[in-house]
Amino acid sequence: MLHNRVDHLRITEIFYSLQGESRTVGWPTVFVRLTGCPLRCVYCDTAYAFSGGERKPLPEIVQAVGQYRPRYVTVTGGEPLAQENCLPLLAALADASYEVSLETSGAFDLAAVDPRVVKVMDLKTPQSGEMHRNRYENIDVLGPRDQVKFVIMDESDYRWSAERVRQYGLAERCEVLFSPVVATLNPTQLADWILRDRLPVRFQLQLHKLLWGDTPGK
Repeated sequence: MLHNRVDHLRITEIFYSLQGESRTVGWPTVFVRLTGCPLRCVYCDTAYAFSGGERKPLPEIVQAVGQYRPRYVTVTGGEPLAQENCLPLLAALADASYEVSLETSGAFDLAAVDPRVVKVMDLKTPQSGEMHRNRYENIDVLGPRDQVKFVIMDESDYRWSAERVRQYGLAERCEVLFSPVVATLNPTQLADWILRDRLPVRFQLQLHKLLWGDTPGK
């Protein structure tokens, strides 16, 4: 865990773009990317956020977000909950009347996340290399506004993910998202599996990658 003074967080970037995933895909959104992550998923596309960044006081972060006059704000990483001051940041953004979402690996306890915040939580698949990090207790704190995301590399990942959807009744609890790993799994193949098995999940591609590739800050 990264340690901070009470009112500071380490920030990799704050930027304005289109939301590339989740229920608000396509909406203009401000992203606050926190630095640091204890996970090392094999497909990670934000390794540049593992270290570095700049320490910023919480009021400065909220002010920087406000300059864009957004409706939607997403706090992401890295793994944002690796910094303990992520929780007051989420609350401060919600206090400012933004529609706030948190993108998290699911490796940290979500119980203390402000209830106004939409939780977008990964369940790590076997091929991610980080399946042992899953905190299945977090499923109990998810509600209808929240989302569980599976990033899928191959058919074995798909079968594992489909079984978790059934085992935990995820589609009855929240929205479920299935995404193919870019350049690893053919998205058409994943779509065909979902249709074949009539899974109650949302197929998604990463819109930002279709538009801008792997450009940071997009």
